[in-house]
Amino acid sequence: MTIGHHLDALHGLPAHAFSGAEHQPRPVEPDAVAWRVTGDVYDAEENWTDAFARFCVAVDTTRVRALIVGAWEEAYDTDPSSVIEALTAARDRFPALRALFLGDMVVEECEISWINQTDVTPLLTAFPRLEELGVRGGSGLRFPAVSHGSLRRLVIETGGLPAEVVRGVGGSDLPALVHLDLWLGTPEYGGDSEIADLEPILSGARLPNLRHLALRNSEMQDAVAAAVASAPVVPRLEVLDLSMGVLTDEGAAALLDGQPLTHLKKLDLHHHYLSEPFVERVRQTLERGGVEVDLDRGDAEEDEDDEGGMLGYVAVGE
Repeated sequence: MTIGHHLDALHGLPAHAFSGAEHQPRPVEPDAVAWRVTGDVYDAEENWTDAFARFCVAVDTTRVRALIVGAWEEAYDTDPSSVIEALTAARDRFPALRALFLGDMVVEECEISWINQTDVTPLLTAFPRLEELGVRGGSGLRFPAVSHGSLRRLVIETGGLPAEVVRGVGGSDLPALVHLDLWLGTPEYGGDSEIADLEPILSGARLPNLRHLALRNSEMQDAVAAAVASAPVVPRLEVLDLSMGVLTDEGAAALLDGQPLTHLKKLDLHHHYLSEPFVERVRQTLERGGVEVDLDRGDAEEDEDDEGGMLGYVAVGE
């Protein structure tokens, strides 16, 4: 599966594409939408920074609460350094900004694993009141350990998340963080993290307010499930999301045989490779206790490997 649709909302606000047209059919209040500013990926007639400059003139940026960064020119070959520089340079013009998403591109613009990224933490430094940060694309992505007192939601969507980024997130002091969503991906696209890299996150030591943990889209989903089964962070969670990966009966057994999960409001396992008996076991164990469980197999498909075994795939790899 690839990314086929742009974000339709951010920070609880509907997404609205900035066109810059002089005569809008209907005025849009600056604080009523999540503004999507985009350039062109191929044969760019307008680059992102020029579109952003027009946006800053046309819209009262002091009232903008959410901003979606769409395509920038040659994202398959160029990182968003100039985009981040433009945003940080304009930080004083966005006192109300609370949510930012970097890289909202669909497959026609750039495959997720081809999107070049860079160090995104200058955005957190520039916007100390930011509550939500989303990033799509893992190639070249960096996230050195950072301290941020306001961030409540961090989402990193990749076909392969570098271990260095996982360690950076785990080493960050994010006392307000409630929602953490990491798409770990596969080694073929740079997802080289191991379970040891996840331990600072699973300990929860720097994440005292975490309530929603998603470690998904992973080829090593069984190992992730086994680690989660005894993770200190789990008792404080309301939502645990291990979806979109190659989760088999082995991982589900480890999860069910570990610490109790009946305190959860939701367990998300959609896109899985569980046998029907294990699907029923998960349902009986957790739904009976009032936990909402998503066990939709979705488009999870298997192939036979060279040794006659079955080979599963993550939901989003390219």
